[in-house]
Amino acid sequence: MAASWPPGEWRDLTVMVAVSGGPDSVALLRAMHALKLETGGSGRLMVAHFNHHLRPEANDDQVFVSDLAAQLKLPIFHGEMDVACLAKLQGDGLEAAAREARYEFFQRAAECQGARYVATAHTADDQVETVLFNILRGTGLAGVAGMPRARALGPAVSLIRPWLEVRHGEVVQYLDKLGQRYRVDPTNACHDFARNRLRHELLPLLREKYNSKIDGALRRLSQLAGDAQQLIERLAKELLDRCLVSAQNSEVRLNLAPLENVDRHLQREMFVALWRRSGWPLQSMGFTEWNALAQMAQAPESGGNHLSASKRVFPGNVVVTSRSGELLLARPSS
Repeated sequence: MAASWPPGEWRDLTVMVAVSGGPDSVALLRAMHALKLETGGSGRLMVAHFNHHLRPEANDDQVFVSDLAAQLKLPIFHGEMDVACLAKLQGDGLEAAAREARYEFFQRAAECQGARYVATAHTADDQVETVLFNILRGTGLAGVAGMPRARALGPAVSLIRPWLEVRHGEVVQYLDKLGQRYRVDPTNACHDFARNRLRHELLPLLREKYNSKIDGALRRLSQLAGDAQQLIERLAKELLDRCLVSAQNSEVRLNLAPLENVDRHLQREMFVALWRRSGWPLQSMGFTEWNALAQMAQAPESGGNHLSASKRVFPGNVVVTSRSGELLLARPSS
């Protein structure tokens, strides 16, 4: 733990550890607690648990995490939501709805307590599964990059994944050495879920028949893609700043002239950056939508007709209007 996230980077800050009760998150909490006791510092360590109410054992998981926090003398903050009901209301998949509700709670709890970081226990195994799963779905470069080690969760809160280079087997060995119990999610063994089939069927087959070191190969691919994606995102943000005329009251106006001779991929990434900066929903946006935005944003010099207006409504009720060398994007208040 000390090598993956040196205590000097966080011991004087408030850190909230997301703990589900499973082995990875329990081990992360125990490791960070031990380092905090050893190294001191003026920061605080606290626990966050979110109950999705998706399994009969969910309430027992919550009690387990509460007891663990009490044993370690750490404050705990609980969140809960009927995620299945939320997914139906929003029309999202269950996994997407659960992730959105969970991270929204982590952000609120961290901001309320003045936490600088929310630490999650995603491991190298999780990264391998994520990258392969994204490849199978037909992802772009960002999907091949997998989960970033850190990202903004809110204006003052960052999500940190300190264990992306740690294998799950090492985590279990650490817990066994401590004699620390943990909860086991029985749905992880259910082959009805695509990700579980990937974990229990496809990855073992790839290791046995194609490349015994497939995990390392996918992690290297993820690193290379991540490096490339960081460069592209930086260029996309710079391009957005050059195009931005105004942004206020959920309305953004872009000047299209700087897009002349700009690669279509970079144009698409500029709109991704705009969506993120504006806090607009990304879940239902895909290649087709980003490409349509790039087509609407063809600068006058490129032959696009901007004398008459064209309008399109994108997911999340974002209305985009192209007229006279500008693009107006607005998301009316619901």
